[in-house]
Amino acid sequence: MLREMADLGFRAAELSHGIRISLVPGILSAVRSGVIEISSVHNFCPLPPGINYAAPNLYIPSRPDGRETRQWLRHTRRTLDFAEQIGASRVVLHLGKIDFFFFRPGRKLRRYLARVEQKTPRSHAGFQKLLAKVMGRIRRRHDRHRSQVLANLAELVPYAAAKGLKLGLENREKVDELPLDEDFTAFFEEAGHPETLGYWHDTGHAELKQQLGLIDHREHLAGLADRLVGFHLHDVKESLDHQPPGSGSIDFEAVLSHVQPDHALVLELSPQLSPEEVAASRDYLEKRLTPVFS
Repeated sequence: MLREMADLGFRAAELSHGIRISLVPGILSAVRSGVIEISSVHNFCPLPPGINYAAPNLYIPSRPDGRETRQWLRHTRRTLDFAEQIGASRVVLHLGKIDFFFFRPGRKLRRYLARVEQKTPRSHAGFQKLLAKVMGRIRRRHDRHRSQVLANLAELVPYAAAKGLKLGLENREKVDELPLDEDFTAFFEEAGHPETLGYWHDTGHAELKQQLGLIDHREHLAGLADRLVGFHLHDVKESLDHQPPGSGSIDFEAVLSHVQPDHALVLELSPQLSPEEVAASRDYLEKRLTPVFS
């Protein structure tokens, strides 16, 4: 797996939330023999025993259930241990969602979009009325879940800091996932610890939120530039995520203007893409990033 990435011309890789325990010996061997470096690790990595599928939200830190909190902390610390072992400097985290007793309100949005098949739903009055109603329900249940996330991060930060790791808090694609886009700045201010807690920008997620009319992608990224620690880079083409950069609607000139030499840059592409498309994506970004790293 890592040899294939190295042969495509990549110096470093991110280990995802789909890494089974059985892959760990081979990963350690590849890293120790200098095949490739590991820039970042995505929680949970490796996966908990018995889990053999990608599961970044197997346990979430936003629920007030003490049992789930303990499991989230336990397996996240395990990810931090692994990151330290393989020399990664950053760990990407999902921070959960707002729970509803019955159906998650985001389902109504997805059904609406499937029905109208609009490429730019933010321009549709009926959709915006539904979106406002959905976001109202989400905000009414927001504070309790937000407080739980902050409490769990406060417990995790000293463990990460002792290992010299930065935690990248990722923006998400669903409307009820945390932090809410409108809350990121206030969330970071309250969470503190800028030396450990940073912002991880997923370009595809931000673009999907822009299509819904929830954010302005450029303004959102610019407002969090001082907390940036890394990027998941991929394009969105007609609402299809994880596409080659340059093939869709994302303004990568604007995105890449915020890249600093110490940021982790990860191409996060669909497994349906060919090796040639992966290599072309790498070349597309390298060409535009040369002024940053020269």
